[in-house]
Amino acid sequence: MTTLKIAGVPEHFNLPWHIAIENGDFIANEIDLRWTDVPEGTGKMCEMLRNGETDIAVILTEGIIKDIIAGNPSKIVQIYVESPLIWGIHVAKNSNYYEISDLENKKVAISRLGSGSQLMSFENANNQGWNSDSLQFEIVNTIDGAVEALTNGTADYFMWERFMTKPLVDKGVFRRIGDCPTPWPCFVIAVRNGILEKHPEIVSEIVEIINAKTSIFKEITNIDSILATKYNQKLVDIKEWLTLTNWSQKQFTQAQLEAIQDQLLALKIIERKGNFSEIARII
Repeated sequence: MTTLKIAGVPEHFNLPWHIAIENGDFIANEIDLRWTDVPEGTGKMCEMLRNGETDIAVILTEGIIKDIIAGNPSKIVQIYVESPLIWGIHVAKNSNYYEISDLENKKVAISRLGSGSQLMSFENANNQGWNSDSLQFEIVNTIDGAVEALTNGTADYFMWERFMTKPLVDKGVFRRIGDCPTPWPCFVIAVRNGILEKHPEIVSEIVEIINAKTSIFKEITNIDSILATKYNQKLVDIKEWLTLTNWSQKQFTQAQLEAIQDQLLALKIIERKGNFSEIARII
């Protein structure tokens, strides 16, 4: 039995992993895969990959590409979700901001430096024609920290996955004033280089198992109700989310990775492009 650690956000995208673990799909292949929820998101998972707290991460594309180029000793082994992540742009319910244009030169709450919530603020600024050099950040760590920051005014807006934040909108804590979808596949599977070198066959087995699960995930009986209950979502919202979300069973092509890096470079998220073998590995 080989024990490996995997980390991901506690969001509906990752239910296929939990189902596979609970069903014993990995144990049946002599793999003890131990999951850790990371509510802080991509910046924290990059740190965990660097220091060996996790062996594998289900992580935002832009964040891990940036961190690998900056020296994170990991590789992307597959696209996990090929559809865009729809980032909702949220303000406090009682704020005076009603349009995205109202947020120019205002402070954005982010989970951590290098997180998706920070990196996508550059994409939003680009979409709006703002000077991204003037972006201001307030580190809040988690969505609960964002609630506190927007409520007490230490930050002005917060970008987070639209559907996971919807309960806060429904409760009247936040108002969503717009969306900012990623212009690339949103989640990838990244693995530490040491694990890829020591256990390449096991990594390949893990990917095969999760691919089998994601390929039939939407066909699971009552999966919409299961998701709604587990993640505190309205059924109508989950049904919409399922129509917008597509999992992947493929690795990036070189052309895809080049195109994503071109976009990240234009947004000043990365300072240079890496070659395919530096960032990704075909298993």
